[in-house]
Amino acid sequence: MKSLEDQLVVITGAGGGIGVTMVRRFREAGARIVACDVSAEALGDLDAAHKEVFDLGNPDACKEACARIQTSAGLPDVIISNAGHTRAETLEQVDDRAWNFELDVNLNGARNFTAPFLDPMKARGSGVFVFISSVNALAHFGNPAYAAAKAGLVAYARAIATECGRYGIRSNTICPGSVRTHAWDHRIEKDPGILDKVSRLYPLGHMVTPDDVANAAVFLASPLSAGITGVTLPVDGGLMAGNLPFIDAIR
Repeated sequence: MKSLEDQLVVITGAGGGIGVTMVRRFREAGARIVACDVSAEALGDLDAAHKEVFDLGNPDACKEACARIQTSAGLPDVIISNAGHTRAETLEQVDDRAWNFELDVNLNGARNFTAPFLDPMKARGSGVFVFISSVNALAHFGNPAYAAAKAGLVAYARAIATECGRYGIRSNTICPGSVRTHAWDHRIEKDPGILDKVSRLYPLGHMVTPDDVANAAVFLASPLSAGITGVTLPVDGGLMAGNLPFIDAIR
């Protein structure tokens, strides 16, 4: 079903493992795509109506990109804030540089790119935001700076939902569990068996896929979710439902 026929959808982090899948799924749903990333190389050969290269951590660059998008492609109907990054996996690895960088990429960058669109969307009377957060925002699984940023993203999405709903703007958050993308490569290099270990933590017995996350985003962006705003949706193979290893340990 092409529930987003001819809608203009902007996707940040479009060249990443989840982002590439987002572009494909939204195109299949009928949308026109504006693909955004930090480098032209990251965007590669993506099939998009418009491409933008800029640094989310730079507020001025974000404002300029937002203006270019509106001039070249129009005011977006949907914005998918998908870009994210983490490497500081424990508190011991979180120095000032790591903390500031991960908050800039995962929280401040999303706000830098969102804020310039709010007033024109209010004036139009419609708009949809889908923020890709993480289960790290809901419970601690490591990556403290990333977790703090993603928790802030959930709060920011709720603020938009609450304060901008009267203008026809919806805002929701997706919290994926572990997703097998290239972001796991450095962990696999250290421990080739890590994916099997992680999969045992999930009630469904496996990590979620980029398609799982993209499908949820298409739903939340589409008219099928017209009555849903301010929601945080885990797409996590059941991870947040309960602690399966604990249950197994006490049988």
